[in-house]
Amino acid sequence: MELTLLGTGGPEGLPEPDCPCAACALAVGAGTRAATAVVVDGVVLLDLTPGMALAAARAGQPLGGLRLVVLSHPHDGPPLEIPPGLPAPARLPDGQRLPLITGHRVEALAMDAPGTGYAVESPSGLRLLYLPPGCAPAGLAEFHGPPYDLVLLDLVGRPDALARLRAAGAVTRTTDVVAVHLDHHAAPEPELTRRLAALGARAVPDGTTLAVGDYQQVPDVPRRTLVLGGARSGKSAEAERRLAAFPGVVYVATGGTREDDPDWALRVSQHRERRPPGWRTEETCDLLPLLADADGPPLLIDCLGLWLTHAVDDAAAWSDPAALADVHARTAALTTAWRTTRRTVVAVSNEVGSGIVPATPSGRLFRDELGRLNAAISAESERVLLVVAGNAVTLR
Repeated sequence: MELTLLGTGGPEGLPEPDCPCAACALAVGAGTRAATAVVVDGVVLLDLTPGMALAAARAGQPLGGLRLVVLSHPHDGPPLEIPPGLPAPARLPDGQRLPLITGHRVEALAMDAPGTGYAVESPSGLRLLYLPPGCAPAGLAEFHGPPYDLVLLDLVGRPDALARLRAAGAVTRTTDVVAVHLDHHAAPEPELTRRLAALGARAVPDGTTLAVGDYQQVPDVPRRTLVLGGARSGKSAEAERRLAAFPGVVYVATGGTREDDPDWALRVSQHRERRPPGWRTEETCDLLPLLADADGPPLLIDCLGLWLTHAVDDAAAWSDPAALADVHARTAALTTAWRTTRRTVVAVSNEVGSGIVPATPSGRLFRDELGRLNAAISAESERVLLVVAGNAVTLR
């Protein structure tokens, strides 16, 4: 089964008309995207969009063999022009299964927002899932079929949709996940490619033809990622974004609680509020058992600086150099657990000590020990990022 993406953008395309934002200003040349429309084996058209006939001609995709044209979401604006010879477009009722004379089967799937998703199966049994913008599947608890070979979805707007598909077994490591409906809320290239790759997904330009079942382009999700950054740099948001499309994430908060500190309570509350509802929080500095659990869901550890503070506190090493041996033993054990873990894990840490020498012995101790810990964890990580003013720079 082959599909040609005549467009990969949001309903308004990219850039959006008369929009002055930076994302639209940067969407030039190959970065422009028409509204998403997909031709499957020259037989099925998923979404009829303005300028589709011209887009098909540019992509070298004939439309004369189309047998079915389906719509996935409400179309605002003027009525769509139907090119001559095309079947009349329609939205299938949820749950309807439609066999075609070509041997393809199309099923309409219920969504959790206005729209209709479509599962398309080829005569040879390859399976494609197409989701409308702003939607995730409903009723996945009843999913019993084989996993999809290729999924097209609004991954920027609804990363939780991919998390649901993974939790249900509808998407596996070999599923090719392609982001579509990309609008000006998506990061410009090459940042978009980097962010999607962290989720095990990718984006392609308009006019691309994909072979369903070809898994060679599926990005590998790194097992261990270290995210470094200064205060308010966006390092926690980067770490959370990297796991937004995975189910059951365990958020390990190493900060604990502090009595009579309203500012700290506010920070903790803000962190909790922005986490996806399906995530579970554990407030602990006991990281070794979590890293040793090979069958557990992904971990997000935020942060190593607070873990180190707890380790130094517990060893009473702030003013006792001899007690640092205990701290070094703990950091060595953590590094070993990080190196041998089989879980997908993202850890956040502070980047400190870029030239200024702290005025106090405890400040100098913390700066030095955290620098050593960051270097040790970095050496055992597949991916290392430094976040500066909200921009992630890949170090490894």
